[in-house]
This record gives sequence, C-alpha cells and structure tokens, in this order.
Amino acid sequence: MNPLLDFSGLPRFDLFKVEHVTPAVDRLLAEGRAVVANVGADPAMPAWDNFVQPLEDTNERLGRAWGQVAHLNAVMNSPELREAYNANLPKVTQYHAELAQNQALFEKFKALGASAQHESLIPARKKIIENELRDFRLGGADLPPEKKARFLEIQERLAALSSRFSDNLLDATNAFALYVEDRGELSGLPDDVLEAAREAAEKDEKKGWKLTLHAPSYLPVMQYANNRDLREQMYRAYVTRASEFGKPDWDNAPLIAEILDLRREEAQLLSYPNYAEVSLEPKMAESPAQVLDFLRELAAKARPFAARDLAELRAFGREKLKLDALEAWDLAYVSEKLRLERYAFSEQEVKQYFPETKVLPGMFRLVERLYQLTITPSEAPRWHPDVRFYDIRDGAGRLVGQFYVDLYARPSKRGGAWMDDAITRRRVAAGIQTPVAYLNCNFSAPVGGKPALFTHDEVITLFHEFGHGLHHLLTRVEDLGVSGINGVEWDAVELPSQFMENFCWEWDVLSAMTAHADTGAPLPRPLFDKMLAAKNFQVGMQTARQLEFALFDMHLHYDFDPHGAKTVQQVLDEVRERVAVVIPPAFNRFPDSFSHVFAGGYAAGYYSYKWAEVLSADAYSLFEENGVLNPEIGERFVAEILAVGGSRPALESFKAFRGREPRIDALLRHQGMEHGEQAGSLASR
Repeated sequence: MNPLLDFSGLPRFDLFKVEHVTPAVDRLLAEGRAVVANVGADPAMPAWDNFVQPLEDTNERLGRAWGQVAHLNAVMNSPELREAYNANLPKVTQYHAELAQNQALFEKFKALGASAQHESLIPARKKIIENELRDFRLGGADLPPEKKARFLEIQERLAALSSRFSDNLLDATNAFALYVEDRGELSGLPDDVLEAAREAAEKDEKKGWKLTLHAPSYLPVMQYANNRDLREQMYRAYVTRASEFGKPDWDNAPLIAEILDLRREEAQLLSYPNYAEVSLEPKMAESPAQVLDFLRELAAKARPFAARDLAELRAFGREKLKLDALEAWDLAYVSEKLRLERYAFSEQEVKQYFPETKVLPGMFRLVERLYQLTITPSEAPRWHPDVRFYDIRDGAGRLVGQFYVDLYARPSKRGGAWMDDAITRRRVAAGIQTPVAYLNCNFSAPVGGKPALFTHDEVITLFHEFGHGLHHLLTRVEDLGVSGINGVEWDAVELPSQFMENFCWEWDVLSAMTAHADTGAPLPRPLFDKMLAAKNFQVGMQTARQLEFALFDMHLHYDFDPHGAKTVQQVLDEVRERVAVVIPPAFNRFPDSFSHVFAGGYAAGYYSYKWAEVLSADAYSLFEENGVLNPEIGERFVAEILAVGGSRPALESFKAFRGREPRIDALLRHQGMEHGEQAGSLASR
C-alpha cells in the first residue's frame, strides 16, 4: 500500500519512501482528470452534489498527498526527495493550471451561480462559487486557445523557478561552515551557543567550534560576538547567499529576473497592466495605489522614530564602544549593548527563563483558558524524532483538531517559521473530518542534557505560528473551499497570528510560563518590567525595515519594467532612499534571499504583515478593554474571526467582532508611535 494514497486518517510518515511519490501523484492526477472529464460532460444541470462535491473530493486527495511531499521537502530535504519533488511539481502545477482554464467547468460554475439552486445554498457555498468564478478568470479560463497554452507554460515555469530559488538558498546556507579552534575568537558568545557549536564540530569530526548561517548559530554571533572581524565575515557570507559572489549554479539573480518577467507577462495575458493588480484581486486591499498610500503614511510616522533610534545607536557606539563608524555587522551587537545599558538586561539573561518545558505548556494553558479548550499530547507517525503531536478538545471532550510541532533547526530544513495545513475540516459521509496542522520553527535544539531555551523573540514567533494554527484548527465551517485558512484574503490571514503575539507581553500569561534553567525560579517582575520598558526599543528601525521590504515588493510588481534600464537592485536602492535609515553595504544581496516573494506566496503581498498588524492590534484592544483573559471575548473572537474561515469577507468578520471598521490607532499606541492626532480608518482609505 502506498502511504500517500491512504486517506483514512493521519499521514503515514513512518511508511513514507521517496519511491512512493511518483506513482501516487500519477494515480491521483489520472483520477482527478477522470472526475473532471465526467462532471464536465454530465448533461445534467450542475448542482452542488453532482458537480462541486466530486471536484472537491478528488482535488482534496491530491492536495493531501502532495502536501505531505511538499512538507517533507521543506523539513527533511534530501537529494533524492528534492529530485522526486521537482520531477512531480510540473505535473501537479500543470493539472491545476488546466483546471483553472477548463472552459466546461467554468461554464458550469457560471450556470450554477445563476441557477435557482444557488439562492438556497448556505453562505459558505455561495462564497466558494464566487471564489471559483474569480479564480477561473485569474487562471486564464477566458483566454483564447493559443494564449491559454502560453499561460499554462508560464505557470509551470514559475513553479519550477520558485522551487529552484528555495533550493539554491538552502544549498548556499548549508554550504557555509566556519570552524574556529581558538576559544578567544568567540568571546562574548553565550555558553549554550558555544556548546551547540562544539557539538556541531564534534559531529563533523573537527576540532573547536562550528559556526553556520542557520539562525541559531548566525544570530547570536551577530548579537554577542566581541570579535568584529568574525561578525563581518559571518555577515558577508549571510547577505551574499545565493548571489553572484558564490557558486554560479546557486545564483538567484537570474531567477528573479525571469520570475518578474513571467509574472508581468501573465498579468498582461489576463489584461491587467501589472502583476500587482492580479495579486490584489483576492485580497482586502483594493489597488496597488491604496497599498502604497498606506505604506507611505506608516513610513512617514515611523521614519522620525527610526532616525532617532539610529542616532542613539551611533552615539552609543562612538562613546561607549569606540566605533567611529557603525557598520551593518555592528548593528545587532551595539543594539544589544545599548539595550543592556539602558534597560539593565540582556536577551541572553531573559532566555534563561524560557525553557521549552515551560513555554509550550504555558502557551497551551492560555489558549485553553481563553477558548475553553483542552490540549493534550497524543501519538502519530512522525518524520523526525524531535516532532511532537497534540490533540485539541472542546469543553465537552470532543476532538476539535490535531497538530504537529517541529521546533528545532537542522540542515535538512528550510529556514524561518511557518504553519501549514495537513488536513482541513469538512463534512464527509462519516461525519466531521478533523483538521490537522503543521507548526514549524528553527530554534536551537537542547544541548548538554538541558531543555531547549528560547529567546523572548522566539516565544513571540511560536505564539505567532500557533495563531495561524488555531485559525486552521478552530474553524466551524464544513465546506473545504472556505474552511480554516482556505479562502481567507491573503492580507487578512496574518491577523490571528499577530493577534497571538500580544499575549507575550502580558504578565499574567508570561510569568506562568517561565522557570530559570538552573534555579527553576520564575521570571522576576522587575525583569519583566524592564522587558516591557524595552518593548518598543528600536521599533522605528524595525518598522522602517518592514516597510522597506513591503514597498520594494509592491514596486517590483506594480511599476517596474523587467525590460527597462532600471535593475531590481536599483528599485530597492530607491525605496531605501525614501524610507530606510540604515543603508546596507553595496555587496548586500537581499533580493537573492527574499523567499517570501520569490519562493512563497507573498508576491505583491508582503504589505500584508503591516496591514494585518493594524487589524490584530485593533482586535486585541477589545481584550484590553474587557480583560485580556476574558473567555467571553475569547469566544467572540473564535466565533467571528477564527471559526468563520473564508466563508465571508475578512472585513465583515472584523466588523462583526470589533463592532466597527479597523483603525490604525491601536497599532501606533502599542508601538509607541502615537503623534496625538486621530488616525483614520484603514478600510476607508
């Protein structure tokens, strides 16, 4: 039995072999095409049961099987799996592109949308039909045959380029290793980082300590290493990954040029002036101009704070650390020293109070109290010994959802943190299908027999991803197309995740999930008060940096001509001139590692993080007004935001929860960037 074809329950990671991939994909594609042909040729009037349901059923099977392959390719990458993934990716891409262009299906959806039966459908099903009609138009269903063929070629090529971009970045990251034999060169690095580096060198049968470009190694070097030359060496290696400075085969610059060119061509085939217009069709934002106005308004508010942050940093570096010029590889190091002096605590000190054994149960307790749930460890086949699995049950003991947690960095795992869906909630013949999620992070693994220790930033990351997970798991929708995160506008999908981050700054939540690694003592209140005082430390610089990325992304897909005289780097340089206060060195190749936009789903959508921050801060303000652990407000948040999935527009869901349209005020207040004036409504821009 091929485990990828077993849909009776949880994925069978214990039985998975690379040789299962191609036969499973081929069979599911053949089954899918047969169903498509059957429903397309059926002379009966299209209805939900004889038309939409069979398509959903067959496409869900393909999605679940291919989802497992894509997940494993991201978390347990190997040459064999990568080869199988990249061999099958064009076939899966072609199938979906064919579906999106299938004229017979498009006509049937139009007929169903105009039929008498449509009026009797529940709102969720009406929304699915509305989304399908939009997606057919965006998938090229209205194009003449010769343009359809070209559109299909573009989809396949873009999928291959995105996968290659991701592979190049992972390979370039993994290729770098610096072995240091002199302990003196590593002064300033925390003991747990040194221990992990020593174990890594030992594993490679080398002396001393091994430093890599993976976050648990790279970030502490930049933040704590007193050796300025070491910081510069690591920084140069990190910001030139997958660029012309490394192995030519891993250079992502030519891929970026081709990706942007193909996206522009795709937009023009669909009669849009640019790709940004295509990207915004299924989003909350109405136009690229509206997004740019929003980002520029936020930049105008943030830039004075960012300039002040940088001036303070330069003065401190000059006066206290004898650094006449502040270089890019000094920023994190000097920031940590300034934080230590100003607030009398270091991130390393705080980290000792956040062992995984307290953080994870503490996060679960918060969710249990807020939403009247129970979270317990459970058993399931896993892809790695470090992975854990949990059940979520409601107040009556009914199983609501399940999720995997994979917290630690390893060479076979792509960087960053993300949530993905394994199984989506829906009604099937046997009852309700339980949703299942993957939660993935890249934190430092335990060393020296102690539990893993998390920085407060990592705790925030964990809460963020669990917020995404809860959005997927706590849905009450029973139709696949708008269940969980399905059908949710991309620029609203970050609302539940960023909302969860707020609880990481609440004493009643945080204090209960701490215990010092050596003494077991909880986080002292005076230390928490210092953390709170430092919460908005350099928020101006951080905001300016996010806005830089968002504006760069939007301009690339809105008013940049891939065949014009201007380069991608020049677009970024122009954005930096307008909003950035920190200008990186000329050798920095940020675009070559901008996976969100070139290997993820954020093309002309990176602004979503800031857009959703407004929504999440405003939503959280209702908890602040009524008690942050108020279960009644918690139930309202579930009922109006999490439970409804994509079954109605996100703005409607927000207004149902908050009682009005979103405002930017709460975000500015949370980030200490209030200027006194009343900010306008986001929705009415």
